[in-house]
Amino acid sequence: MSEVHIVGAGIHPFGRHDDKSGLDQGVIAVREALADAGIEWKDIQFAFGGSSAAGNADAMLPRLGLTGVQFINVANGCATGGSALLSGYWAIKSGEFDLGVVLGFDKHPRGAFNPEPEAWGLPKWYGETGMMLTTQFFAMKIQRYMGLYGITPMTLARVAEKAFENGAKAPHSWRKQPVDAETILNSQMVSDPLTKFMFCSPAEGGAALILASGKKMRELGLAGPRIRGAAVRTRVNGSFEVFSPSLDVQRGPSPTEIASKAAYEMAGVSPQDIDVAQIQDTESGAEIMHMAENGLCKDGEQEKLIADGATRLGGKLPINTDGGCLACGEPIGASGLRQIYENVQQLRGRAHGRQVEKPRTAYSQVYGAPGLSAAAILGT
Repeated sequence: MSEVHIVGAGIHPFGRHDDKSGLDQGVIAVREALADAGIEWKDIQFAFGGSSAAGNADAMLPRLGLTGVQFINVANGCATGGSALLSGYWAIKSGEFDLGVVLGFDKHPRGAFNPEPEAWGLPKWYGETGMMLTTQFFAMKIQRYMGLYGITPMTLARVAEKAFENGAKAPHSWRKQPVDAETILNSQMVSDPLTKFMFCSPAEGGAALILASGKKMRELGLAGPRIRGAAVRTRVNGSFEVFSPSLDVQRGPSPTEIASKAAYEMAGVSPQDIDVAQIQDTESGAEIMHMAENGLCKDGEQEKLIADGATRLGGKLPINTDGGCLACGEPIGASGLRQIYENVQQLRGRAHGRQVEKPRTAYSQVYGAPGLSAAAILGT
């Protein structure tokens, strides 16, 4: 089976762009990725892409060129980008194609996400009683985790503080102003224990990656990180996930645990081999819990690791080096691919101002409702 490499990467800055549609931002990201690889749209054999709120991804075809390319729209919640990557990975690994693009973009309206219960298989009353509030779910989940494992509110604040520090160093981030932990901790309470600076915001942006087989990469005289493992998994019985009506007494593994184990096994590496990681940080608590769910530490170890600066730039395992969702915001279609874009920059030594020293293996994980997770491992 073919090796799969990322030979080009492009991004449209995340944030708010009143002068551009979501589609505009996606097209810009694809063109940047093509230029990065030094190829043209007519060379592309396939595309997988998605958008949640900004229209069909294949609407960009008239702008890029009507070449007859196979283009498949991907819709998988916040894991849309990770699912597009996995689809492209399969397309090349199977030997069916040699060169393609995976992409995502979005443009969400201001304010919180507003999911409809019926779209998630839940009755209307579930939303009318306030149960669809993701802010409430995330707060309840981290509140329970804090009680079980001794995580303090200051640790939540330190996660957000790191995010804004890193975001200030990333050209594609939205939030570029550092915010200290005390300000974060004492800002407006949204849903106890999470304050307003501990949550990410719906946003806009686009990201695109050019994938190639090892043979095609060498034929074109290109180079790029290899996708060593990629997996998407959904919830099982006992998982406590977004929009879960209740918490089972008999707990099951989370989709992140399942996806991460599959990705590690596929890549032939362990969590100890990871040099840099981008993990889902919809809010501060998510990053803390996902550290353990991705095998990067044991439950409860986050308190000391974060206090000691282990997850900061210069630490033993830098996490969310571009500021993650907290600093970049979350345009659903693009968010997972932003993580991969950042890891590509890190592995190619292009993450100026936030570069991790000589990384060889990079990890990413994106999580979404109603309970699915995508993980990917890149290597030099």
